[in-house]
This record gives sequence, structure tokens and C-alpha cells, in this order.
Amino acid sequence: MQDLRPPAVAGTFYPNQTQALADSIQAFLDAAASTSVHGDKEVPKALIVPHAGYIYSGAMAAQAYARLVPARARIRRVVLLGPVHRVPVRGLALPEAHAFATPLGTVAVDSDAVAAISDLRQVVVSAPAHAQEHSLEVQLPFLQSVLDDFTLVPLAVGDATAQEVAQVLERLWGGPETLVVISSDLSHYLPYDQARAVDQATVARMLGLHGDITHAQACGGTPVNGLLRAAQHHGLHAELLGLCNSGDTAGDKAHVVGYAAVAFTGSGHAAH
Repeated sequence: MQDLRPPAVAGTFYPNQTQALADSIQAFLDAAASTSVHGDKEVPKALIVPHAGYIYSGAMAAQAYARLVPARARIRRVVLLGPVHRVPVRGLALPEAHAFATPLGTVAVDSDAVAAISDLRQVVVSAPAHAQEHSLEVQLPFLQSVLDDFTLVPLAVGDATAQEVAQVLERLWGGPETLVVISSDLSHYLPYDQARAVDQATVARMLGLHGDITHAQACGGTPVNGLLRAAQHHGLHAELLGLCNSGDTAGDKAHVVGYAAVAFTGSGHAAH
């Protein structure tokens, strides 16, 4: 069994040198903090964040991750779900590896959490599904930068239903020590103005917790829909932290990819 899942997209999606990566993320977080007041905001229970190369979506991802800084010592487990892009899989795939590596260090896979969901039929183990998958990997340096010490439950989501995703999330929901992160971009390769209209409509459905997002609206539609079901069940409310596309950041406006940062919060027992 592979013990360590090495970084697959360091040097392409984000810097592969430790200091350059740390500096890049800190710059994104500083910019996010300068445009938003996070100190008096409730720390999210769950986030939806984009997963493109940092030059395209890093600033948007930082809008979400900056909200976690006040809880950097409290959050000890991250349940991270993202869609598969390279290797199809039925269900939600755990890795064979016991830890994930980035230029910022290693993050251990949470063995207790893995055991807690291993009996579910939709949960499988697939090293190939994780080997080259960027949707989960690009989130790790941000998480390593804003949290002190945490374990990871990495799930690469393929052919599954929203209910199957929600069932897994329910098993792992935990309390304030557990954060759920859904990695998803929005529309792909539409002209700029059309993409803006489509993405605004998609975000409106997310904010209303309407779990019928298609893969054309969000590549991570399956895990997004599962989270929206769980958010309804736990009485969370959604807040849009930012919305843009690659035409706003580092790409042309002829064919763009949409990015949003959404936080899910709640009060009292409903958030737990």
C-alpha cells in the first residue's frame, strides 16, 4: 500500500518551492483580509471553494480560507470532497495512502474517519482516482496555511447521488472540530457575459440550498448537492463570499471558467 500521496500538480497549479508557495498563499490571504472583515464573522462549518490554478482562482479561494483563521487551533479534521477529472470511479473514493504531501509538508489521513465510513457501499478505495487529481490537492496548501494541525478525509467523488454524498457527510459531520470543504469550479468555457449570468443563477441556487446543481453549472455538482442537503438538515445558511471568473483574473474573456467562494454557517447545535 502506498503510504504517501505525493503532490501531482505542484509547479503547474501552484508553486513547487516551499517559500514561494507560502508567500503566494499569504499574499492571497492578506488581500482577502484587507477587503473583508472576518474577525466578527462566525467560522464556517463548510465551504465551497474553486480548484483552478492559483493564478486563476487563488484569490477567490482565499476569500473562503481567510474565514478559518480565528479557528486555526480548533479545527482538527477536514472532510475534503472534490470531483474526479482524470479517472472515473463509482461512488466516493478514498486513497490508499495514509498521508498527502505538498511543498508545505504532509497531512495525515484520518484513520478513525475512514473506519467510520468504510461500511458504506458508495465508499471505495482507489489510488488511481487520487494519483493525478488536482481538485483535492490544490486545497491542501491553503488548509496547511490557515490551520495549525489537522487530519484529512480526502474523497474523490465520481458517479454518485447527492443522497450518497450526504450520507457520508452525516457520518463525518462531527462538531466544531470538523470542517467540510467542497472543491468545485462553476461553468466552463462560456463567453464572459454568458458565464456571469449562468454562474449568478447557480450561486443563487446554492444560497437557497437547492441541491439540483448540474455538472454544467459546477464541475463538482455532485458533492455540492450532497453538501446542500446536509446544510438543510443541519439548519445552516449560506453566504456568498465572492464570485468571479477567469476572465476577471488571468484569462481572456472568450472562454472562461467560473469561481465562487461560499461559506455555510449556523448557530448552536444546528451547526454541529
